[in-house]
Formats: sequence, structure tokens, C-alpha cells
Amino acid sequence: MSNHFAHGYALLIGVGRTVESRWSLPVTVQDVQALKTVLIDPNLCAYLDDSEHIRLLQNEQTTRSAILDGLTWLKEKAAADTNATIVVFYSGHGCFDLSSQCYYLLQHDFKPTDIPNTALSAQEFTETLRQIQAKRLWVVIDSCHAEGMATAKGELPADFIATALPKGVVDVLKQGEGRAVFTSSRGNQVSWIRPDKTMSLYTYHLIEALRGAANQPGDSKVMLSNLINHLGKTVPESARTLYQAEQTPFFDTAMEDFAIAMLRGGKGLPSSTPVSDSPKILTDQQVVTPALAMARRSLTFLEEQAAGYGRLQMPAHLRIELEEKRQEVADLEARLKKSE
Repeated sequence: MSNHFAHGYALLIGVGRTVESRWSLPVTVQDVQALKTVLIDPNLCAYLDDSEHIRLLQNEQTTRSAILDGLTWLKEKAAADTNATIVVFYSGHGCFDLSSQCYYLLQHDFKPTDIPNTALSAQEFTETLRQIQAKRLWVVIDSCHAEGMATAKGELPADFIATALPKGVVDVLKQGEGRAVFTSSRGNQVSWIRPDKTMSLYTYHLIEALRGAANQPGDSKVMLSNLINHLGKTVPESARTLYQAEQTPFFDTAMEDFAIAMLRGGKGLPSSTPVSDSPKILTDQQVVTPALAMARRSLTFLEEQAAGYGRLQMPAHLRIELEEKRQEVADLEARLKKSE
């Protein structure tokens, strides 16, 4: 009989249809539906399949108030279960206001003509998340489906740019013990959709990892490190192979490598050697080295983009992303040197 990941609670948000149809992105719903299927499969991740453990918001359900209510629900679950592992997965558009330096998630009922007063700001989203007092909190933000914005290009208000979650917002989100923040891409990169349109590249490879693609014989659970290793390798490879483009996932985690799900319903991969279920502690060097390699690749790509403008004025979003990426590389290099 399969075990259950009984202390797992997940809020899955796929914006899909928006009030103004030109901003709709159906693949986000396909992403969260596929993710839920894997999470509740008793022979895979083995989350309990009930409203007390899984909440799915899609299309018209993804209003600003419903998302905040979902986060409050997770807060209550964490308060009632001291062993809770909390998962928040958001798939939809996101944009950055250059004038106010604010980031917004564009949920179902936002108004393009009044983003600051109708969209869910990263500040409010973060403040609500920080009230969730869980020992283990994993947040995944897939907020830059630039490919799906073809009909909306040029329609963002002045000073707003479509972009992934900025590092500054990630830094705030990650504050606290036992927190991990993943984003599907960086800056103005496209978060690509699979050629068959079934789901995004990122979610496709995330599901592979949840099914055990990066696990080893003897493992009985899927750990954060398994997800990082698999996504960090497969997503950039797929983007380059399928679209000749760069898509670099970003990960920022606490030092503790904690379990996200059961592996094959707890049966795991067979091994003759007993394996401890205790979480392992990642060294700073193990965390920083792959992150630095990805950051350097992204910086090279951005510098190539910037060089193409020559004497022409560089777009503001590219200048911001270039400065941010240079600072990220410098910070990671300093952190790696300190750990050696």
C-alpha cells in the first residue's frame, strides 16, 4: 500500500482566461491541471486528494481576492500542522512598473488601464506569503509567458514592461527559514511553451522531476535539490534545442534540502542500501556553484543583446536587467569565494 505525503498543502494558480481576452493564456491552466494530477497520484507524489490539501484556482477563479484567500487558507493550514510543507505555484503574466519600481501579477480581474489599483502587487503577495509560518515553503512563479503575449505587445501602459519576477522581489520572498523560491525564467526572457501546446517547457520538466527523473536508487522522496538539478539542466537545453533561445530558471533556497513529495508513492527507486529520511544540509558551495554558472550564461546573453544596439539607445528594461545580472554574478562570486 502506498504512503501519503500527508503534510503537503498546495495552492495552484493558473490564470488562463482574463477579463480582457487578449491577455488570456490557456496554457497556464493546462500547467496547473497537469501539476495537480501528478501531486495527487498515489503512485507518484501522493498528496492527499481533497480540498483540505489541494486548492486549484483557474480561469475566472483567479481573482485577486481569491488568490489572497488561498494564501490565507495556507496560513491556517500551516498554523494547524507544524509539519506542513506548503507549495504555491503561480502561472500567468507579470509586469514591472519602471516609474514606481513595483512588480505586479496579472490575475483574472486586473484592468490593463489601471494596473496599480487592480493587479496583485508583489508587495501584497509577499506580505501575505510571509504570514505563512511553515517550516517548509516552496514558491514557484512562472510569470513571464512572453510568447503568449503576442497579441498584447505594445498594449502595456507607459512605463510597464513584461518581465519575470525581479531578483529583488525573490530576495524578499525568500526571507525566513526553510523557504525556496523558483522562477521559470529571468528578466525579459521568454518562458516558452512546448511545440505541442500541452504545457510550458518549465512545467513539463518540473513534472519529470516530480516523477523522479533526477533521483537516485534508494531515494523515497523528491527533494528540492532533485528539482534544481533537473530544471537547471533540462529547461535551458530544451529552449536552445526547440527555439534557439535562452530560458534560464532561477532558484533561491534555504540551506536545508527538504522533501517536496513522495517518490513513486513512497516506494521510490530500489536499492540494497538503507537510506535515511533525514533532510541533508547543502553546503553553501553546492548551492552557489550551479547558480553562478547559470547567472554567468545569462549575463553573456544579455551583454550580446546590449552590444547589438551599438550607439542606439538601449531599452530601459534591458539596461535594468543587465545591471541586475551583473550585480547577481558579483554577489554569487563573492559568496562562493567566502565558502571556499
